[in-house]
Order: sequence, then structure tokens, then C-alpha cells
Amino acid sequence: MSTIKVCVEYLEPGMELALDIKGVDGSVLMPRGHVLAENDISRLAGLREASAPVRRESIADEKDWTRRSCVDYARRFFYYVDADDPFLNELFRVSAERVAKARQLGFELRCSDEIAARSVEHLSDVFFSNDLSIESLVLHETKLASFPDIYFKLKQVIDNPASSAKEISQVVSSDVALAGKLLKLVNSPFFGLSSRVDSIERAVSLVGARELSTLALGITTINFFKDIPPELVDMRSFWRHSLSCGVFSKLLAAYRKLPSERLFIAGLLHDAGRLVLFKDMPYASVQALIFARSNLLPQVVAEREIFGFNHAEVGGRLLADWSFPEALVATVAHHHDPHRAPEPVEAAVVQIADLLANAAEISSGGMYMLPAMAPEATKLAGIPAQDISRLMAAHDEAIEELTKALL
Repeated sequence: MSTIKVCVEYLEPGMELALDIKGVDGSVLMPRGHVLAENDISRLAGLREASAPVRRESIADEKDWTRRSCVDYARRFFYYVDADDPFLNELFRVSAERVAKARQLGFELRCSDEIAARSVEHLSDVFFSNDLSIESLVLHETKLASFPDIYFKLKQVIDNPASSAKEISQVVSSDVALAGKLLKLVNSPFFGLSSRVDSIERAVSLVGARELSTLALGITTINFFKDIPPELVDMRSFWRHSLSCGVFSKLLAAYRKLPSERLFIAGLLHDAGRLVLFKDMPYASVQALIFARSNLLPQVVAEREIFGFNHAEVGGRLLADWSFPEALVATVAHHHDPHRAPEPVEAAVVQIADLLANAAEISSGGMYMLPAMAPEATKLAGIPAQDISRLMAAHDEAIEELTKALL
């Protein structure tokens, strides 16, 4: 006899318990061998049981049940997207297929009751709600923080029209760690250079001075955020999602012949505002997480409900205060409302990239609902639905190597 853990939401009448279900006092609520009926499943759900051990042989048609449970699992993340949009409809199909493949390789579906924010009663917010604003948050962050010296040196040389490629390469090369990461990045197959680059000066000549400088600024920012409460976010997972968004942004940019390096960094930094909220408003951030998960809401909607603004607006203001290029600032600030951006196509590309990154993570334990999008966003991005599988495959091929290079 083999046992399988089944989330309560995927239990079906006729399944047989492989082990006793016990109450908090140790008493047996349902014995091993009990065949579940509809009222039993409702009772387990009422008891807030996340899952139940089921005898595999009792599943009438395991292949069909597995397929249906994988589709239902993926569907929960697409609750707020337009099912009639051909692009999003195909994204859902591909996501469900990826969940099914991951399941075959041992991925366990996360049960609804297992997706919960951890307690942060011991943490306190920097601001009271009546004192909170985007400006106060960003000002607090920029006052306390000390950005790496390399950032200011880079900004100085980039903003000087007379700067040569050699001068830019000298500044970048002065930071050994940064130079090493940049070389790994541009030498990755994802960047597709025809020959290996062994110096920053050579990288500048091939990629472009402004483009390489933008990449350098973005990479420097990764190391800026520290002291984020681990109860709120695993930083490696956060940056991996951000890197996924950057990968998809670059892929989509190449498709639309847009500035791919800048959009790669816009994707990488699209959630920087979320880190500011986590750092300065940890308790309220958890309230937003709980509100989102308990009401099946996209995080960006929950943020506006709790804070009165969202992480994209905070991130845009932060990058503006750090004097990032205006086009990049606007793209980050409007990646959830691209129609308001000066370059709506670029903001739509990052919004679609964020959606693709979240969808790609569903089959590996991602927890974020895909936010709703205005119908014009997919039209603005102009990516055919039939290309989603190709984009996912290209992302999967690149993400592991880039994660090793940058994180």
C-alpha cells in the first residue's frame, strides 16, 4: 500500500484514508481505512486540515485526478486575469501543463492553508498610517542608506557626455565583484555575443557604454537592500523572481526591437518598492500579504487597500531619487498601469514579463496571484499567444546560469 498526501481541496468521495486523522487532543477523528464522503471532506475543511493521507490505490483514476488537480491548482493563480484574452488563456494552459510535469518529477502542490504569512508581532512599522506617504518612505530610506561608492562614480562618468568607453570601463573594473558579475552576465548564452568577452573595455565596445552602465547600476542595487525581515521574504527567492522578470523583459524587448538591456534592468528592479515596504512597514506588509491570500487578491491590489499606494509607485520614486535614467524610472513606476507611462509599450513589456515570471513560478511553489491587466496591455506588448511556450523554454534555459552569475 502506498500513501499520498492530498490537499483537502483536492479530496474526492471514495478516497480512503491511509492513516488516522487525529484532533488536537490526540483523539481519532477519522480512522485509517475510512472511505471519505462529501460530508467528511467538508468536516476536514472546517477543521482547517491542510491535507489528508490517502491510500493511492483508492483513487479511482489517478491519472485523470492528477490532471484535474494540476489544472485546478494553476487556476487559483489566474483568478483575476481575463479568461477571454487569448494570450492569458494560453498562459494558463502552459502553466497548468508545467505544473503537471513538475508533479511527475516530485513537486507537491501547495495546499491553501499552507500558504500563510508568518507572525510578525515582534516587528514594528517606522510610520503610523496617518504619517505614511510615498515621499516619507523613500526619504527615510535614502536618508539612512549609504549607496556603494561605485554607484556614484558610475553615475558621474555616465552623466558626463565627454566620458569615453575606456573611462567607463576603468570605473567598472575598479570594483572587482561588480566587474566579475558583469562579465559573467554578458558572456552568458542569454546575451548571445558571438565571441567571449574577457575585459570590461571589450564589453563596453560590444554592448554599448550606456547599456553596460545601466546593467552595472542595476547589479549594484541588488546588494543595497539589507536588513529585510526574513519572516517577510526570502531574499534569494525575491531576487530570483526579479531576475526572471528581467529575463522575460529582455526576451520580449528583443521581440519588439526595444532597448533590451534597459528593460532587463527595469524587470530586475520592478519590485524594488516592495523591499522598501518590507523594510520600513513590516507589520503592515504582512497585513497586506494576509489580506491578499485570504481574499485571493493580487498583492498589488492588497497594497493599495492597506497603504493607499502600491510598490510600483514606491519603486519609481526610489529610483528617481537615486537618479536612475528617467525612462527606466517611468517603466518601473507604471508596470502595473502601463497606459499611464510616457512609453506605454515598455511598461507593458515589463508588466507582461512580471506576469510570465509569476506564471513560471507556479510549478515550483510560487504563491502570488497574477494581477489583473487592462485589455490593452497584451495588445501594447504585441506578443502572440503561440509564442508563450517558446518564451518559457528560453527563460528556463537562461535562469539557472544567470542566477549563479548574479546572486
